[in-house]
Amino acid sequence: MDAKTYNAQLAELRALRDSIRKAQATLEKLETDRARKITALAGYEKAKAERIAPAAGLSMADTVAIAPVLAPDRLTTAAQQNPTPTPAAAPPPPEPATPPAAPAPTPAPEPAGDTALPSSTAPPQPPLQAGTAAPAMPRPAPEPAAEPEPPAPLPEPPSAPAPPTAAPPAAQTAQRTLPGIPEGPDGDRWFTHTTNLTSTHPNFTQQARSTVFLDTHTGVLVHRDQTLRIDLPTGSAAEILDTVFHVLPGGVERIYITAGAPWHRHADQHPFLKDTVAAWLNAPTPGWRTDTGRGKDKMAGHFVHPRNPVARYQREHGNQQVEIRSAGEWFDTDGTEPAVIRDAFVLLWKALRRHWPDAVLMGSPSQTGRDLWTRTIPAKGQYADGYPVLSEELRGLFHTTAGQGRTELITPPHVPAQLPALVEYDRTFAYAKHTWKSGVGTPRRVTAATFASWSQKEQTKALFACGHWHIRVTVPTTWTHIGILPAPAPGDRAWHYPATPGTTFTTWAGGPEIHTALSNPHTPWKIDILDGILFDDGKPLDDWSRKLKEAWSSLTAQADLNGDPGQRTAAHLAARAVRALLLYGIGAFAQRPRTVTGTTPRTMERDVPPDAEIIGFDDHTITWQRPTGFTRDPNAHPEWAAHIWSSARAALLSQRHRDDNTYAGALHAPPGTIVAFRTDAVYLTQAQNWPHHGRPGDYLNKGHLPGPIPAPATEDELLTLRDKGRAAHHATPTPGRA
Repeated sequence: MDAKTYNAQLAELRALRDSIRKAQATLEKLETDRARKITALAGYEKAKAERIAPAAGLSMADTVAIAPVLAPDRLTTAAQQNPTPTPAAAPPPPEPATPPAAPAPTPAPEPAGDTALPSSTAPPQPPLQAGTAAPAMPRPAPEPAAEPEPPAPLPEPPSAPAPPTAAPPAAQTAQRTLPGIPEGPDGDRWFTHTTNLTSTHPNFTQQARSTVFLDTHTGVLVHRDQTLRIDLPTGSAAEILDTVFHVLPGGVERIYITAGAPWHRHADQHPFLKDTVAAWLNAPTPGWRTDTGRGKDKMAGHFVHPRNPVARYQREHGNQQVEIRSAGEWFDTDGTEPAVIRDAFVLLWKALRRHWPDAVLMGSPSQTGRDLWTRTIPAKGQYADGYPVLSEELRGLFHTTAGQGRTELITPPHVPAQLPALVEYDRTFAYAKHTWKSGVGTPRRVTAATFASWSQKEQTKALFACGHWHIRVTVPTTWTHIGILPAPAPGDRAWHYPATPGTTFTTWAGGPEIHTALSNPHTPWKIDILDGILFDDGKPLDDWSRKLKEAWSSLTAQADLNGDPGQRTAAHLAARAVRALLLYGIGAFAQRPRTVTGTTPRTMERDVPPDAEIIGFDDHTITWQRPTGFTRDPNAHPEWAAHIWSSARAALLSQRHRDDNTYAGALHAPPGTIVAFRTDAVYLTQAQNWPHHGRPGDYLNKGHLPGPIPAPATEDELLTLRDKGRAAHHATPTPGRA
């Protein structure tokens, strides 16, 4: 083979690659559509996997894995009669009084000496096996100085529907196994901090960037107190840059798109939104090139996101830099005029300046939130030198084992096929309630044997502290409600919440969720401690959160009291932006392993990194992404994010209101009435008398759609019903809705 033939065959290979990419994208879309239709069909009362599987071209097992409610009775019975053998190294789970409705996942081999946790509300039980009994412990207090009290009694309905089932056998075989900490010195070495990596108070002031707000649909452009109108027939990045810099020759550094989503104009030409966005970002921009930053601010060019992308450009001849972003990163613009959005950013900046004299709004709420947090790091005291960052091994463990918000849709037969109503309760500014305590200092390892050797008081204190625990969980044999603790599910970073009586699974969880499982208002769960990470209690986020809550309260009051409709809307959006600062700021602490996105001209294909995955291309440009792992981020604290997320998930199930001497949350609603969870919101079939005083964490009734309503079978159907319920319930803004 000569060089000419070699190059010709390379060109043919690239053409095949492009064709395969397009075919794969089409196939993925078809498979997604098929899964949605299977899930929708499963909502039919008489649906059977035997009929749906051949229609879908799938096996029975694959069909049931997509729609667990289709699991035939005979599969369940056979699994009960022939359970999967338990590994010899793992102690067998306690035998249930009644057979479980679905087989329990086989527990992985665990270290010896695991300890069962106590419960404060356990009814009289038969004697347990030696080594599993433990003394009772008080109900956990959600905030400092709270006196533990037993939960309020909950009336049970005469006939409770079955609880949501765990994954069927086919899905369980593919369930992920979460990692643990290595035994002995190898694992002990994880319990350190990364050398020379500490969160410290910045010694510089952020520089503000000149910003404009642009509606690409109407062409309205707002710059400071100017309102202009420009013509954008194509909405391309090149057209936006040229037109904006023509009417503002002095230049700007940031363009917020408030409406129009120009990156979606050709969505019909691509199978996925991400491909549409990538094509828009990579289109030619004469006179401009992709900005990759300089020095420590090195970036990977554009950021490809299906709805909120970031485009970064630099003049080909000069140092002028500009980025195009979506205002949707901060709040839902929902057709708001650019001038009102400009006013919202001004109100936000003024509210923050009352607490941070050097506050500057950066490009995104996550950047701004973390920058503001660094400016609350104390200059005196124990942590005047900053907060050290955990070892990379522990950060990786938190990344793999600490989920974020709870997202779950419960379908028939676990809820009625025709819902009597759909009622939405959303926790107001939820994460702000759970920032008063976080783990600090060098973490300690608590093995099963160590935990077992402690007294009841020491065990209780450890579980009230900030920690992350490796546990084996058994659902009570009499359980009739929703799941409490997250378990690894098939797929990358997927979680589900087993509720089938007798199910045993191994997972990681924070203290707040473990307390909820032990002291819930129905029946205590059995939990065995296998390993743990324990921190000293501290308040690294308290000052930051307190200032944000004060800014939020001030802006919320303005939104309620301002007589001008435009300013009222601006204040409401500014309050939502404060929420985003805290929400995404906490998410930024988690420091997920980075995946950088880059672009390379087709003529320079050899420059594509060898470990990169090609995610898009056109006639001129190749778009790729590649993982870079954990960077040396001085503000990486996944232990803080994990504790807040665990606290929020627990409060979604049970939360005490001292002022009203009552409890709220999904576990305080009758079984069979919970339809779905979405991060801070719970959807039910009946209204609840849960108090709302406009404080962070309170449950706000945001929607009420009267029935009968077909139970949603997909997330899209749930969101459609949610929007209808909100429209029916909210004719006018409600105080405290930020």
